Amino acid sequence: TRALSLSRLAYDMESLVSPILAAALLTVVSFHSLFAGTVVGFLCSAALVMTVSLPKSPAVEVTGSVYKKTFRGISIYLRTPRLLGLLALNFAAAAASSMVIVNTVVYVESKLGRSSSDVSLGLAAFGCGSMLMALILPKLLDRRPDRPAMLLGASVMTVGLGFGTVVAAAGGRFEWPAFLATWFVIGLGYSMTLTPSGRLLRRSAGSTDRPA
Repeated sequence: TRALSLSRLAYDMESLVSPILAAALLTVVSFHSLFAGTVVGFLCSAALVMTVSLPKSPAVEVTGSVYKKTFRGISIYLRTPRLLGLLALNFAAAAASSMVIVNTVVYVESKLGRSSSDVSLGLAAFGCGSMLMALILPKLLDRRPDRPAMLLGASVMTVGLGFGTVVAAAGGRFEWPAFLATWFVIGLGYSMTLTPSGRLLRRSAGSTDRPA
């Protein structure tokens, strides 16, 4: 659980810090130099990944047609009721995150008439909510099962999107802080929904089925 939370925390931190770091570097180096440095960074990351040793699952010979072998993984997934629920939750998380990723810039600049730096603040509000929940979840999941937490996360995202609709329709002087609060709440629900999914996958598939 803690590893999953740290993974979510690292993902959100990268999303928040990378644009800030890139903007800071562009004040002292050219765009081409920054791009070259990014390439070097990716190569170093690939080298580090190659040094990691992963546990090996016992080899299992799968018989049948090419079609059966190709779709074995999705077949196992769709035959597992618990994973069908996870699929529905992933759809909910995808809907909420796509709203944030796609519409933040449109809403902030076109609807609110604010600057591009405020777009970063909106995305930061979502990321901060996600990171905060990633820090809280390990202790929460020590006392509560995964299912209620994930369902609560999906409910929080739904309520957040509904509240966002009300905020957009109402407008007014408090629309900007209400927008930031909405994105923060959606980030909380997003992390609460997705972070425990690795535990669910591990419990729902045997070690020989996970490579599928």
